[in-house]
Amino acid sequence: MDSVLIVNLFLLFGSIFLVGMIAWAIPVRLWVEALSAGVTVGIGTLVGMRLRKVSPPAVVRPLINATKAGLDLDINALEAHYLAGGNVSRVVGALISADKASIDLPFNQAAAIDLAGRDVFEAVQVSVNPKVINTPKVAAMAKDGIQLIAIARVTVRANINRLVGGAGEDTILARVGEGIVSTIGSANSHKDVLENPDGISKTVLGKGLDSGTAFEILSIDIADVDVGKNIGAELQTDQAEADKRVAQARAEERRAMAVAQEQEMKALVGQMRAEVVKAEAEVPLALADAFRSGNLGVMDFVKYRNMEADTSMRSAIAGPEEDQNEPLSE
Repeated sequence: MDSVLIVNLFLLFGSIFLVGMIAWAIPVRLWVEALSAGVTVGIGTLVGMRLRKVSPPAVVRPLINATKAGLDLDINALEAHYLAGGNVSRVVGALISADKASIDLPFNQAAAIDLAGRDVFEAVQVSVNPKVINTPKVAAMAKDGIQLIAIARVTVRANINRLVGGAGEDTILARVGEGIVSTIGSANSHKDVLENPDGISKTVLGKGLDSGTAFEILSIDIADVDVGKNIGAELQTDQAEADKRVAQARAEERRAMAVAQEQEMKALVGQMRAEVVKAEAEVPLALADAFRSGNLGVMDFVKYRNMEADTSMRSAIAGPEEDQNEPLSE
């Protein structure tokens, strides 16, 4: 009795396990959905997806949507794209949108765009409805030194054929900003730019900035132009300040040289006075020697003393002027 019960329980649990494995391997509900939508999917195909670690709903449901939209897609191609790491649902959605918009977009091209990291569905939407990109504030200086700050709106349309390998929005913004800076910089006056802002749009648009990008530029509109700083005046002020500092440094250098030269002249004057004093000290010796040798008589000595007295008197008369000039000579 016990052995029969054990066998029955074993068969019961075995049956439940077998039914669970079959339900996991064969998504019956998904298979019924596909059949009701007119999509032929074999049971073996669904089991093979499970064995290849492919999610059947991620492949079959986009196939159902494509079939309902009138597209003829191969389930093997969808599974291969899934195994390659692509987004099957997004690719199928892009194909449906492209078909409704009469855009020629083969499955292989859409899959390549998706695997390249682009949002192929958004690309189709932008191709149908152009997208407006707002540039950040672009600052540039006209030839008169006035800074202008401009904001532009760039209307672009996705180019499906250049999505793989083409540059993105950042390149468009960089090129437009460069064109705005170049156009403002070539203007003789900032007033010319303010009076005719559409000239910037025409000039920039004519440079073919969308070359090599995944977009086609339809229009470039200047949304706002503001007057910034007077950079030219600031540069001139800075240059004048720098010239002033250089002139002050040179003047200080010349003053220092003049002070040094004055000190040298004072030292030279002191040296010359010392030599004069030394020479005056030798005069009495020379007079005594002249007396001894007979080259100087009494009358000659008297004349010498008279001349010395006259010189002292004249020095005394000229004394105040020498006192006034004394600081200059020291």
